[in-house]
Amino acid sequence: MADLRSEFVGIKSPNPFWLASAPPTDKEYNVRRAFEAGWGGVVWKTLGIDPAVVNVNGPRYGAIYGADRRLLGLNNIELITDRPLELNLQEIKTVKRDYPDRAMVVSLMVPCEEEPWKYILPLVEETGADGVELNFGCPHGMSERGMGAAVGQVPEYIEMVTRWVKASTRMPVIVKLTPNIADIRKPAEAAQRGGADAVSLINTINSITSVDLDLFAPEPTIDGKGAHGGYCGPAVKPIALNMVAEIARDPGLAKMPISGIGGVTTWRDAAEFIALGAGNVQVCTAAMTYGFKIVQEMISGLSEYMDEKDMTSIDQLVRKAVPNVTDWNQLNLNYIAKAKINQDLCISCGRCFAACEDTSHQAIAMDDDRVFSVIDDECVACNLCVNVCPVEECITMEAMTPGVTDPRTGKTVEPHYANWTTHPNNPAATAAE
Repeated sequence: MADLRSEFVGIKSPNPFWLASAPPTDKEYNVRRAFEAGWGGVVWKTLGIDPAVVNVNGPRYGAIYGADRRLLGLNNIELITDRPLELNLQEIKTVKRDYPDRAMVVSLMVPCEEEPWKYILPLVEETGADGVELNFGCPHGMSERGMGAAVGQVPEYIEMVTRWVKASTRMPVIVKLTPNIADIRKPAEAAQRGGADAVSLINTINSITSVDLDLFAPEPTIDGKGAHGGYCGPAVKPIALNMVAEIARDPGLAKMPISGIGGVTTWRDAAEFIALGAGNVQVCTAAMTYGFKIVQEMISGLSEYMDEKDMTSIDQLVRKAVPNVTDWNQLNLNYIAKAKINQDLCISCGRCFAACEDTSHQAIAMDDDRVFSVIDDECVACNLCVNVCPVEECITMEAMTPGVTDPRTGKTVEPHYANWTTHPNNPAATAAE
């Protein structure tokens, strides 16, 4: 069995699966159940010092569903914890004492002034927690008070607060980044300048998921009104993966440890985050949807995958895919592929034909018996047909070698140009000549 033990910025845990700072980590009862289920660590729901934090006593979540009512995304309007600070600290201390082998990180959000940070950090240290995560990501409620994303969107504030925290604690400091920004590398660079030990991302995306067309108010609706909230769940995974990769492949940030967050639901999701640069992953929506025991499937799935790849430790998977992430202008324009339909699997639904005929390159033919075939001369390998086909592996993309005769057509596959940098249609290449 592959060894899933993880050490992230000096914080050890039996596996790389942590619960993110969110409702599932709000209290001792939840966290104990999570640890018993097998989670390697938790980030305790964000603590603050503002006694005026009061969560709504009404709906807190809006949802986006797939056709089968599978939950794709949640929009939440919940704030940081409204439980007493002293109670949270006592529970953290108790749980850490009883589960010394699990990672215990505490999320923090206090006003953007040095004294509140100097006040709360020793209190967290006293619990025996392994580290702190600075919540610079929350896009609603707290940001209107000058915290959360209001800090995370200003690199100078990130650097300043991170310096204060590093000067006031012995604990590892993880800076949680907001995705509500144009270039995720800027806040990551600011965290690095401030001395952060790691960054975690992404926090939730500012959103309104739906509108009640009877009340004419955003959902969730509180007494006839609605507000923007933070979007999370499987739907945000592509955005999160890209932002993790942007940091991981930046030469100036290459040594910055990353905790990956955003739509992790399966072991495969976790493996993708890790391969793109994350040292571990944090999970929220999947646990809220399926319960804490979902981590057992993640653990067994990741372990089996690593065994298949002859990997004995998580470190061998971290950043494995980063060298293959590039900019568009470096893609090989000499690579050629064509769609191929497996007639034994085809159910003659016609979705590939409709999609290609109406919206793409008219590269799929349909005969009188509803047999579909690819017109190679018209196929540009966009793979839209693959994505709309309801039968897995029915349509695949077949790579062709330039200069070699295609046995299906008897034609020679002509080479093009190595990449856009040398393409004659590129104004920059023409100017260089």
